[in-house]
Amino acid sequence: MKKLLFILAVFCTILSTFSQRDQELFRINDTPVLVSEFKQVYEKNLSLVEDEKGNDLDDYLELFINYKLKVKEAYSLQLDTVKGYQEELEMYKNQLIIPYLYDKETLDELVKEAYNRTKTEIKASHILVKYPSDGIAVDTLFLKSKIDRYRSRILQGEDFAKVAREVSEDPSAKVNGGDLGYFSAFQMIYPFENVAYNTRAGEISEPFQTKFGLHIIKVTGSRLSKGEFEVAHILVVNSAKGKSKIEDIYQLLKSGASFEKLAKEYSDDIGSANKGGKLPKFGTGKMVDSFENEVLKLEKIGDYSKPFKTKYGWHIVKLLKNYPITSFEEMKEELTTRIKNSSRVKALRNGGLEKVKKNYKIKEYPEAIKIFKGSIKNKKLGEIVLSINEKEWLQKDLFMFATSKNQQVDQKLFKEFVNTKVINYFKEDLGNKDSEYKNILQEYKEGLLLFDLMENKIWNKASMDEVGLNKFYLSHKNKYGKELDEIRGQVISDYQDELEKEWIKDLRKKNTIKVKEKVLRKLKKTYNQ
Repeated sequence: MKKLLFILAVFCTILSTFSQRDQELFRINDTPVLVSEFKQVYEKNLSLVEDEKGNDLDDYLELFINYKLKVKEAYSLQLDTVKGYQEELEMYKNQLIIPYLYDKETLDELVKEAYNRTKTEIKASHILVKYPSDGIAVDTLFLKSKIDRYRSRILQGEDFAKVAREVSEDPSAKVNGGDLGYFSAFQMIYPFENVAYNTRAGEISEPFQTKFGLHIIKVTGSRLSKGEFEVAHILVVNSAKGKSKIEDIYQLLKSGASFEKLAKEYSDDIGSANKGGKLPKFGTGKMVDSFENEVLKLEKIGDYSKPFKTKYGWHIVKLLKNYPITSFEEMKEELTTRIKNSSRVKALRNGGLEKVKKNYKIKEYPEAIKIFKGSIKNKKLGEIVLSINEKEWLQKDLFMFATSKNQQVDQKLFKEFVNTKVINYFKEDLGNKDSEYKNILQEYKEGLLLFDLMENKIWNKASMDEVGLNKFYLSHKNKYGKELDEIRGQVISDYQDELEKEWIKDLRKKNTIKVKEKVLRKLKKTYNQ
């Protein structure tokens, strides 16, 4: 996050493609910088600077030259070859590519599906067979055989909860028999939600996969959603006198006492008592079932429940407000945002990926994959398994991909391999065809480089160089008027500025900078300067 904020704050965005007729504005050694590049940066920042002095083109040119010197220095130090930099850049690439893979038709379908699901809540139980911990290869056939055995036991008449307590690798199953309670859209990861909403009440699903492992689900109920609620409650923790105390409070309520005042005086929930018992707004699945069920019984605003017990103690709950499900049009924007930030992104991306594939000549070689059914010891693994246009991947590439994921090569993994390579190919192709994507990516590249460079050359040095910091403070002591320990942060910041100025001087000395004065004069006329 720190690096991302730094990149967003960097004062320029660099254009990488320019017209061949573009004029050279200045040159650092043998590297030309063109007018269009400077103009794009300068004009972008005009709207951000209110003070007209900040718009001075000569001043801005000096800042831009300093920026270019830093970028050049980062490349000369080969910071772009550092593994950490490359991994972080790849992460940014993956984020940047997502909007280009969005498929509008798929997005529209997902929004409608999510809306329909918010109107109905599902109650389900599950049994989980977990994937092994990191570093251990996944034997998918073995895991599948386990979950199949558990499903067979239930189909032959054994109680689902009993089997879940006995074999499920979800730790909570030992207590709840796999019961997940009621849930709605977005409350479970998307593959799990899909199976739950597509399994009839009383039925046992086929085994299915999520990132956690293999599951089977039994749907035990469904109900129309009442939306979200705002309630207040009074809690009396479990004790010998807990029940009698909550009954006494209930009688006071029936006699006309203020719920808010009673909550402030008697509730053991210290987080809500001083608010008159008021709790944050919540929906299905956010509270324990026993509490939620009592809330659902309240029909009118102001109604309150009889005393009831949960694992936390004795409660009385009062309905303050109900937020029912609104219309599709009212929820569409919110649902769209949630989809883009949820596990549904994969479905959204896959819809776009299928369209992307149509733009390329893709050929898979299933015969070459059969080698992985047996031992590959002493095999060269040199046959082609996939080609996209003119680019080819061999058996050894597929094997390395499987190894990186601690999985065996099968059809499912091969499909993931193909999709990964298509996306990577698309990223490179997009960088050659889409100037907006290319420019944003260049901004990230250079922003990350500058962050690493400034951290190494300036920021770390200023905070770790105790001798230099003290020397700087003593030479400017009259300016501060306080002891170093009292204003250490401010002194470090000023010391960083001082170090950067000296460093820029050194960069300017060791590089040759040539400004094309005639071009500069013409450019200044453009901005009436």
